[in-house]
Amino acid sequence: MLECRDLSFHYDRFEPGETPDFHFSFRLAPGECLSVEGPSGSGKSTLLGLLAGFLEPAGGTLAWQGQDLLALPPWERGITTVFQEHNLFDQLPVWLNVGLGLAPDMKLTREQRARIHEGLAEVGLEGLHDRLPGELSGGQRQRVALLRALLRGSRVLLLDEPFSGLDEATRDGLWALVRRQKAAGAAVVLVSHDRDDIEALADRRCRLEGGRLRPLA
Repeated sequence: MLECRDLSFHYDRFEPGETPDFHFSFRLAPGECLSVEGPSGSGKSTLLGLLAGFLEPAGGTLAWQGQDLLALPPWERGITTVFQEHNLFDQLPVWLNVGLGLAPDMKLTREQRARIHEGLAEVGLEGLHDRLPGELSGGQRQRVALLRALLRGSRVLLLDEPFSGLDEATRDGLWALVRRQKAAGAAVVLVSHDRDDIEALADRRCRLEGGRLRPLA
């Protein structure tokens, strides 16, 4: 269980009409997906940043199965984030970019290499494993980034509009990969404006209003 209790953050600088104070509370079971909706500036990126450890909270608690995640550095939390930007290494071929999710030291086993090639085929990138990111389209690069995150097998997966700009067939394949991670016990927080993404993956929905999460029916 991912438990977030009054995880708070304050912005000293903000524009008129913006919310400077945030207080997030929710519980998310293993294998469950929570969608977070709201307009630009409502705090979705703030929430993801706090969960991932990119922002330091002003107060509150964050725990996974009772373990205090705030006491751990981001790389030890077991939380993987996929942003709209792909964040790939331009000098590495596709298969090694994906492989970093399995072996950060790039010492991949035969089984891991097989998983990479199977995954690339599932997301429509078969035959492109030796290409560099700069040789791919924007949608193809996003598929590589998402596949890298999914193969990592993290206990918590944070998805920030990861399916935007993808064709229907590719999106269906990526949905299947996310469902597989859910079935393996991963908790998923999905930030998306796309109703199809939400209906395909979310078990519960909430909306950010006034710096707080409000459940949606």
